[in-house]
Amino acid sequence: MGRGGSCGRGSMWKLRAGGSALSRGAWARISGRAGAEGGAGGMERAVVRCVPSEPKLSLSFALADGSHKHMQRDQSEPLGRALSRIATNALKGHAKAAARKGRRAAEPGPAGGAAGPAEPLVKLYYREEAVGDDVLNVDAWQDGAVLQIGDVKYKVERNPPSVTELQLPRYIMAGFPVCPKLGLEFGEPERSLFRWFREARPGAAAGPPGAPACAAPAGGEASAGPAWVEVGGAHERVFTPSNADIGLRLKLCCTPGNGQRLGPSRELESAGPVEAGPGACTFDQRHLYTKRVSGDGLVRAVTYNVLADVYAHTEHSRAVLYPYCAPYALGLDYRLNLLQKELSGYSADVLCLQEVDRAVFHDSLAPALDAFGLHGLFRLKQQQHEGLATFFRRDKFRLLAQHDIAYQQALAGDPLYAPLLEQLGRYPQARDRVLQRSSALQVSVLQSTKDLSKKICVANTHLYWHPRGGHIRLIQMAIALTHLRHVTHDLYPGIPVLFCGDFNSTPSTGMYSFVSTGSISEDHEDWASNGEEERCSMSLTHSFRLKSACGEPAYTNYVGGFHGCLDYIFIDFTALEVEQVIPMPSHEEVTTHQALPSVSHPSDHIALICDLKWK
Repeated sequence: MGRGGSCGRGSMWKLRAGGSALSRGAWARISGRAGAEGGAGGMERAVVRCVPSEPKLSLSFALADGSHKHMQRDQSEPLGRALSRIATNALKGHAKAAARKGRRAAEPGPAGGAAGPAEPLVKLYYREEAVGDDVLNVDAWQDGAVLQIGDVKYKVERNPPSVTELQLPRYIMAGFPVCPKLGLEFGEPERSLFRWFREARPGAAAGPPGAPACAAPAGGEASAGPAWVEVGGAHERVFTPSNADIGLRLKLCCTPGNGQRLGPSRELESAGPVEAGPGACTFDQRHLYTKRVSGDGLVRAVTYNVLADVYAHTEHSRAVLYPYCAPYALGLDYRLNLLQKELSGYSADVLCLQEVDRAVFHDSLAPALDAFGLHGLFRLKQQQHEGLATFFRRDKFRLLAQHDIAYQQALAGDPLYAPLLEQLGRYPQARDRVLQRSSALQVSVLQSTKDLSKKICVANTHLYWHPRGGHIRLIQMAIALTHLRHVTHDLYPGIPVLFCGDFNSTPSTGMYSFVSTGSISEDHEDWASNGEEERCSMSLTHSFRLKSACGEPAYTNYVGGFHGCLDYIFIDFTALEVEQVIPMPSHEEVTTHQALPSVSHPSDHIALICDLKWK
């Protein structure tokens, strides 16, 4: 940090009443130490956060004695008052530093008498001109201004990129991607810098001297904590530790950026060491087929119910639904390790997920899969904490439009579904049941980046779950197909449909028959799935020509009390054909730990994966 004199005219010191001037040497010695830590020839940072919608601005800086100050001031306050408060804080900081060093009195003043504490003159300069004391804070603290406290200069950074939240998962396992939870203000994750470090083993050499992970605290001594070694080439937000890291803790240094500048760095150490993975997982063999992204003209589609944390991590889940699963393996941190590795290894072009917790999407899946080239879209179910997520590969597709709906809202309020609602009017019990459900349909219209003439309508849904809700699922599917016809005939004429999801229907049900054959008769047994009192005998048709791309596997859901095929990738077989279906895990792999989920599989469902090509 430079130590040149004042940035303007006049004395650098302002005497307090009854006291004499503190010698400039004392402040110079302290500021010299701060300058060494701030970097040769550089200035310390004074970070100002000033948002028009808030009445106060914040000012953060480190005093030369090593103490950190964070001040809140009214935006409409005159600058002079803020500077006066800074001078007082600087004086207090110096006094505390002196007390810690055992000094009982200040240095002798110019007159030779006992020197009382004195405030350093504090000024703010902008473009080498002093800013007037009557200028309001909101106008005074401009980006690039210089704050001077005694001999110490600070460069003012107004609204720089900043880290508001940084968190590592509780479980970190070798071979599994680690995606930190990251909150930024005035910054973007893709414009930020990341550096990963591993704990040095006893006796091993640490990093080079003078090259700490992040900027050291101003005025602070070297940390007494462990030594750290930077992991070469680990400069992405997502990091996959290796077996060499087992037993060692990790440290992440994040420097937030926005493409124009970088903000103050933040670092975080993992709570525990990297642990060994669970061994062979159910998806390891499947990854052998999906190591590479599919070629031009192909679309790798994946659908997967990932088991929401709101359903997995409850006493009912542990005791009743999944009593065979180790409790730690039902925890979100543990399952996310497996899930992120599984999904990234499929190299999907289109990925449709169900039961995605809102926080899991924003904090974990979206940033982790972004690192593998996928962009994510999220649709929350009404009055729920989980929903649907659709990801697509950025270098293969771009998003043209989204046309999501909530089934109950669409049925009740959109004229498009008036004929269906009119039929349901004869069956008020069934109608009311449908209107009480929170299921949704996520619809994304994508365009190929390689061939602009190729567009596709990707639909993603999770139908009503109850075993006696077959009639509800039929109605929900009728709403979905009516909406998809509107999108693919009225809005984007002629584009094919790729319809993924957890349909909670086996191949023997009316829902599957309706989708596959194009019609359902009014006497189908599923219309009375909840008893004769709720029967709704309706005849329905649709004009799509759809088939299950992955056929009819023995099961896609395998729990203690049930196994069956509930998930599908339906394709428009007039425009798309199946190139290959990725084999399901073997029955032995699925039942190694009795059922799903398990220590080697993160969900009670199994992903469906296929490669499609345009006809």
